[in-house]
Amino acid sequence: MKAYFACSIRSGGDTSNYLPILDTLKSLGIDVLSEIFVHDAINFGGSPLPVGEIYQRDTNMIKACDFVIAEVTHPSLGVGYELAYAEKLNRPILCMFDEKSDKSLSAMISGNPYNSVATYNMATLNEIVKSFLIESNLNQTLQKRTDR
Repeated sequence: MKAYFACSIRSGGDTSNYLPILDTLKSLGIDVLSEIFVHDAINFGGSPLPVGEIYQRDTNMIKACDFVIAEVTHPSLGVGYELAYAEKLNRPILCMFDEKSDKSLSAMISGNPYNSVATYNMATLNEIVKSFLIESNLNQTLQKRTDR
């Protein structure tokens, strides 16, 4: 099962939750196609690739994924674009908003009935992802991978 993890990279914000989200996905046997984003965001504040290559790489990953997990606490035009792109391709989407944030979640994210939206903390990450997979009928694929 392949996931695309969308997160704010160039627009700044708190990146401290990205690794725990990535680790949670990987612990469930999920292949995170965009794992490099976490490292680029934390270490470099963005990818060193030319913008055209970033666009091609990211849209190709969204096409190749089974679903999208987006950390949406810090507003990002890129994440918003990726979510719309994924929706157009009928990929299930889980938008995760950090419960300790003093920001407000975008109405375009929370108001879109296509998105699954969850407020999370570190203790609830695993359960939220598992619930999303069940609700999206992706749990059968997860079960097959973890039964090996």
